Amino acid sequence: MAITLNLRQQQVLGATIRHYIATAKPVGSEALLEDFNPRVSSATIRNAMGYLEKAGLLYQPHISAGRVPSDSGYRIYVDQLVIPSEAIARQIDQMLSAQVNWEDRSFETVLRGAAQILSTLSGYITLVTMPQTNTASMRHLQLVQIDPGRVMLIVVLDSYETQSMLIDLPPVPDDEVTPAEQLDRELQILSNFLNDRLKGRSLSEIARLDQQELGQEFERYLNLLRKSLIDLSQRSQTSFSTQILINGVAEVLRRQPEFAEIQQVQTIMQLLESEQDQILSLIFEAAEPGGKRVTVRIGAENPLEPFRTCTLVSATYQRGSVPVGSVGMLGPTRMMYENAIALVEATADYLSEALSQSI
Repeated sequence: MAITLNLRQQQVLGATIRHYIATAKPVGSEALLEDFNPRVSSATIRNAMGYLEKAGLLYQPHISAGRVPSDSGYRIYVDQLVIPSEAIARQIDQMLSAQVNWEDRSFETVLRGAAQILSTLSGYITLVTMPQTNTASMRHLQLVQIDPGRVMLIVVLDSYETQSMLIDLPPVPDDEVTPAEQLDRELQILSNFLNDRLKGRSLSEIARLDQQELGQEFERYLNLLRKSLIDLSQRSQTSFSTQILINGVAEVLRRQPEFAEIQQVQTIMQLLESEQDQILSLIFEAAEPGGKRVTVRIGAENPLEPFRTCTLVSATYQRGSVPVGSVGMLGPTRMMYENAIALVEATADYLSEALSQSI
């Protein structure tokens, strides 16, 4: 059942959560008085806190303690009261622009730099996925003669991931052998032709080359190219599709008291290292049309058990209009949501721009 709060109850909930985030200590009514008009009494605040507790949005960890937010309280706070910080979004955008220049680096280097900056600025664990190769497109293709019977196929994706494969040319009678210089010219012409026809298309799509698309003059390469591109596509998806760059574990241990228990951190790290397929499906999720772009999973909303004491904030970055990767942030439920949402969204925007500029 939906919980409806009046303005005063919203104000008290927001103030309680902000105090708890700042202090990590249960919050009493007296601590909130300075947040309100002097005419608001401690009794009024206590009444509001009592209502919020009955509604399940706050609870007392001990009988004599103040209140702390529940997962449901954080959910209403995030959905109804949080305004992402424009100042922190500008700050990380400036840091990324100054320290991570995509113009002279591989995209993987850009991702690693962004993950490090994000964790340092936030104090949380950051999770940045490599671009999903089943959606990545071809940036450049080159065929290079290695020796008279072998050619190397080199494919550079829009993520700057490079894949290569040796192709054995079919044997031909001695009187039909193509001289090396002529073969070089022929391969260059074919490379130019393929780049013109295929740039911007995915590996799986390119692997469905047909004779009409390739042209009669290159027909003898058709089956070899098709098989090689299929192999490259399968290899690429197997080796890179679930790679997640993880940063910030040291920051969490140093700055977040909820992660002082080493066993908890070890459990989380084991999950991050061994269950990347599950984590990928959790954070690589496109926003619904017209909905919020950033996904926030709080406590028990996380389907993975070790994450149920945490909040996971994530957003996708895109190539054009197609989501190809994601930026995630994992921290305690006592998280600076205004900052976390702004940081994740701004970083995803930066990576989308970097990826579009690199194409």
